[in-house]
Amino acid sequence: MGVDPSARIHPSAVVEAGASIGPGCVIGPFSIVGPEVTLGPGVELKSHAVVTGWTEVGEGTVIWPFACVGEVPQDLKFKGERTRLVVGKRNRIREGATLNTGTEGGGGVTRIGDDNLLMTGAHVGHDAQLGSRIVLANQVAIAGHCLIEDDVIIGGLSGIHQFVRVGHGAIIGAITMVTNDVIPFGLVQGPRGELDGLNLVGLKRRGVERSDITALRAAYQMLAQGEGAFLDRARRLADETESTYVREVTDFILSNSDRSFLTPK
Repeated sequence: MGVDPSARIHPSAVVEAGASIGPGCVIGPFSIVGPEVTLGPGVELKSHAVVTGWTEVGEGTVIWPFACVGEVPQDLKFKGERTRLVVGKRNRIREGATLNTGTEGGGGVTRIGDDNLLMTGAHVGHDAQLGSRIVLANQVAIAGHCLIEDDVIIGGLSGIHQFVRVGHGAIIGAITMVTNDVIPFGLVQGPRGELDGLNLVGLKRRGVERSDITALRAAYQMLAQGEGAFLDRARRLADETESTYVREVTDFILSNSDRSFLTPK
């Protein structure tokens, strides 16, 4: 606990007693750090940033002006229970972004992984679980209890409905409302989000082998046009595939969810 001697804190900033400020931290003018906040090594708060609540911010994360990190949930069922926000390493939380702590009914922890970019005005609701290397473009809203897996990109002004899961490597276009689960590597677009293919550009940029991309394309076609219900097609794929990428898709589909799926056209 306490403030590391190497931390640089502007005279106009407010760091409340009880806060833990790690080595090399920089806290800019008019920023506020609450009494239950832990800032890891090298965290930087630009001017007018607020970090409050029972919040942990990981090493090297930068928080821009007017972001509010760790405030109480926007949930009418919240009655003041002690819940947490955990933010990983090297995240970039841009101007006006808001990240809320969890709720008792949702597990008590909102969690953000490493190396994410949350652009201007992005919102992460209570009990959401975000992985790593995610991009939330300007004004994206992630509702409570959502799961966003690694390497997801969500375009500006889009919204993710509560309890929705977005699978690894998926991409969601701008101005899109997503109300059902998105399979790994899926491409979603349209005002009422529709699954419209695979994130082939993202797969190629990550250096995925052509054979794996071919297997994913064949799997997508089977999910779109095969016999039986969507879950039946996924079960057959799981039995037949030798591709780890296709297996990731089928495991995601066959796991427990509180929502239905966006299905291929």
